[in-house]
Amino acid sequence: MVATPKQLGYHFPAEWERHEATWLSWPHNENTWPGKIEAIFDIYCQFIGHLVKGEKVRINVCSPEMQQGAEQRLKAAGVDLHQVEFFLHPTNDAWCRDHGPAFVVRNTQIDRKVIVDWDYNAWGGKYPPHDLDDVIPTKTAQSLGLPCFHPGIIMEGGSVEFNGAGTVLTTKACLLNPNRNPSLSQRQIEQYLIDFYGVEQILWLEDGIEGDDTDGHIDDLTRFVSTDTVVTVVAEDKSHPDYAVLQRNRKALTQMKLLNGTPLTVIDLPMPAPFFMEGQMLPCSYANFYISNAAVIVPIFNDPQDEIALEQLAACFKDRDVVGLDSRDIIWGLGSFHCLSQQEPVGDHG
Repeated sequence: MVATPKQLGYHFPAEWERHEATWLSWPHNENTWPGKIEAIFDIYCQFIGHLVKGEKVRINVCSPEMQQGAEQRLKAAGVDLHQVEFFLHPTNDAWCRDHGPAFVVRNTQIDRKVIVDWDYNAWGGKYPPHDLDDVIPTKTAQSLGLPCFHPGIIMEGGSVEFNGAGTVLTTKACLLNPNRNPSLSQRQIEQYLIDFYGVEQILWLEDGIEGDDTDGHIDDLTRFVSTDTVVTVVAEDKSHPDYAVLQRNRKALTQMKLLNGTPLTVIDLPMPAPFFMEGQMLPCSYANFYISNAAVIVPIFNDPQDEIALEQLAACFKDRDVVGLDSRDIIWGLGSFHCLSQQEPVGDHG
């Protein structure tokens, strides 16, 4: 039997721990943003501009021509290209949180950092093809010269949220969905999380928000902001389509205890008003922020709640800037900044 990452001393760090880089997959799939893909690049390049202030940005591209186009857009946006590295790793889509590499680390001299390559089926087979995305973690391991583990089950980065101290938050709506791993029980899935993410405790919420085609990813709902504190989105207006499910989630969080027996501290984040495009409710959530070395980048929606959400998060992250970026075009693809990015923690290659 091959030893698991947990047996070898690895764990998945919290997102606020130091990054070596942020990984992205350059957007190119017009089916993801029907009629609007050109509209996303201005904000996408602004996002990268904030990332490069504190870390490298490593971008998967499908071809040298795509790299050249990306460089032109980034240069025009004033992004420091010395901080950007491109990798010829062809993708089907841009959602690097879900198809990208899961980096786990340990405090040793040899193999401090390794990659876990979960299987990927585009959120239950919703958006074929996904063959290129499925192999991105292994390609990344090969490019960086890192060992790679293959658990052999479906898992997406947006479905799991870590405090870096042994606890992972997730949802039953996603991980127990029969379109992911129908042959596995909840207990078996928990064991995979323990073995390959190096955690000790799994905390389960139930359901996700309207318009979320991932079947309830945690990164639209509840996020750790420290080892013992979460922010969770709640809708104040009882007519909001997400009011009831978010209230249930909040109640469940207040009843959870961490490994040391202390209850979770729960901070409320508002929800923007329901936002529709072409008759479709989009999964707008301030919880889909990304914690980079230099800044916390928060999706905003030209909504009165924007400022309240930014103030709440600024109080949680006093050690870095909290930046709101207009996500109204990007969210047409049914995800935002956290969905687009995957952090690579510090640790020596090789």
